Amino acid sequence: MKKTLTFFLLLLFASGVFYSCQDKQDVDPYSIPSDVRNQLIRLGFDVVNHPPISFDDGYLVEGDIYLTPADLSSMGAGKRVPTVEQYSTNQLVTALPRTVTVYMPTTFSAANFSAVDEAIRRYNAENLLIKFSRVTSSTGVGIVFSRLTKSQERQGILGSSGFPTSSGDPYGVIKMSGVLESTYHLTVDGIATIMAHEMGHCIGFRHTDYYDRSISCGGATSNEGASTVGANLIPGTPSTATLAAQSWMLACTDGSNRYFNTADKTALTYLY
Repeated sequence: MKKTLTFFLLLLFASGVFYSCQDKQDVDPYSIPSDVRNQLIRLGFDVVNHPPISFDDGYLVEGDIYLTPADLSSMGAGKRVPTVEQYSTNQLVTALPRTVTVYMPTTFSAANFSAVDEAIRRYNAENLLIKFSRVTSSTGVGIVFSRLTKSQERQGILGSSGFPTSSGDPYGVIKMSGVLESTYHLTVDGIATIMAHEMGHCIGFRHTDYYDRSISCGGATSNEGASTVGANLIPGTPSTATLAAQSWMLACTDGSNRYFNTADKTALTYLY
C-alpha cells in the first residue's frame, strides 16, 4: 500500500510504501468546488488519478503542493512536455549565491530537528550556489517549518510545500506531519528525505516521475500535468525515471532513506 507526501502518497510521497497524502458528515470537508476542479483541469493538472483536496486556505495538488486561489488565478493554460526524468519549474530561486535560512519551532521533536539538520547537510555538501542554514528565530527567515493539523495528519498527509515565488524567493512554508515517528515509525534519515523533498519543491523541483507517477506510486499511468508552473527538462539527466534509482524527488516514498543519486546531483548542479 502507498502513502503520499501527503499520505495518499505516504507523501507524497509505498509495500512498504505509504498511501498519500471527523465524524462522518454528509459533505466531504476536503472536497473542492467544481469550478476550482475545472480550473485545475484547464491548467493541466490531473485531478482524476490524484484528486486535489481543500487544504488550509487553498488546495493541495499532486499530493504535497499547496496552491492558493491567487496562485490559480495567476496561471495560464497548461502544456505537455516530453517524457524526461528531472524537471524544474519555470520560476527558480534567484539572487545567487544566497543562503536560505530555515526555522523549526521547538514544538517539533528532537528527531525532527536532527532530520532537518541532515536535510540541510545533504544540500550544503553539494557545494551549490544556494545553501541552507537553520536559525533559532523565525524573524525574516526564508523557510519556516510548521506542523500539519491533526485532521490533515489523519488524511495521511506527510508534508506539503510550494514552488518559488515570482520574485525569485523560495517557497516560505513547509508543513510536516508530527506522527512520522509514532505512527509510521520512520527513522531520522527517512524523515530527512521527506524534508529534503519538500525543500526541493521550495527551490523549484517537480517530481522526478512527474510524467508517470505510477513509477513510484504504483497503479495506473498518471501524468501530473505541466501547468504554467512548468515541468522543464533539466539537461544531463536520464530520459526515464526508475524506482530503482531512488531519486529524492520521486512522487511517492516507502519512508526509506534516499540520498541524492547521480542524476539528482546533476540536476542540482545545473540549476544552482
